[in-house]
Amino acid sequence: MDYILTLVAAHKNLSAGHIAQVENFAANQAIMITDKPKWLDSHIAATIPIAECLTMDQTRILQELFDDAKIDVFCTSAKNRRKKLLLADMDSTIVTTETLDELADFVGLKEKIANITMRAMKGELDYKDSLRERVQLLKGLSTDKLKETLEQTQLTPGAEKLIKTMRENGGASILVSSGFTYFTEAVATQCGFAGHHGNILGIDNNLLDGTVAEPILDKDTKLAYLEGYKDKLSLNYEDIAAIGDGSNDIPMLSAAGLGIGFHPKPIVREAILNCILHGDLTAVLYAQGYKGVC
Repeated sequence: MDYILTLVAAHKNLSAGHIAQVENFAANQAIMITDKPKWLDSHIAATIPIAECLTMDQTRILQELFDDAKIDVFCTSAKNRRKKLLLADMDSTIVTTETLDELADFVGLKEKIANITMRAMKGELDYKDSLRERVQLLKGLSTDKLKETLEQTQLTPGAEKLIKTMRENGGASILVSSGFTYFTEAVATQCGFAGHHGNILGIDNNLLDGTVAEPILDKDTKLAYLEGYKDKLSLNYEDIAAIGDGSNDIPMLSAAGLGIGFHPKPIVREAILNCILHGDLTAVLYAQGYKGVC
């Protein structure tokens, strides 16, 4: 099976010299380049066909080689390169913040809750228990603060372009978040997702009651949604892309034909071959071979 090595520059500084560095690396690693490099977007993205998939160690070497230049490296199968389904995490992926942490700011607990969130995303805490703990700390918060938090929430650069391009080329996109449906519904509508899933906050008399509805959407649920949509749409794993940043995304990312860690936590970077370390979400399109994205 043939593979495609894709370089994507966050600062539009990709050059022939960078491509030559990859060619030298391939020669040193006995990796066969099967065709000439091609530009997807001048000085932004280029592809190099190779005969075999890079190993994790080889990918890490290239990532370190291009770290200062802020160039991301992807290695994908040439077969089924453009995906028919995208599953995306929301917090710190499609949006720039952790919405629960931002809610906590209204009760003066942002730092405390953000620390719990970070530990959960690193895989240091049980996610379900950590979510229950964080939501309990918000008991009594007015639902007006949900609206304020939503108004302050910003989309990650490239999010709308990613979902629009997938949709225009026949691909469905689903937002699958361990955050809350109040936010996933609005973000999904704004970006053009075909569907969304999240956790449900308990509310009583327009106040958060400190609970989250069971069952809690966690890493296993995210994987189950991937499996469910795969079967519903009669797809193969190779037809599916997934993107996320935290430990609860790893099963979903690992199962997808193209799993991408987005500015990932260390535990994700260690587990997932393809990661966006420097760029925005348009890199997901370049990894699929789309041209003229920018």
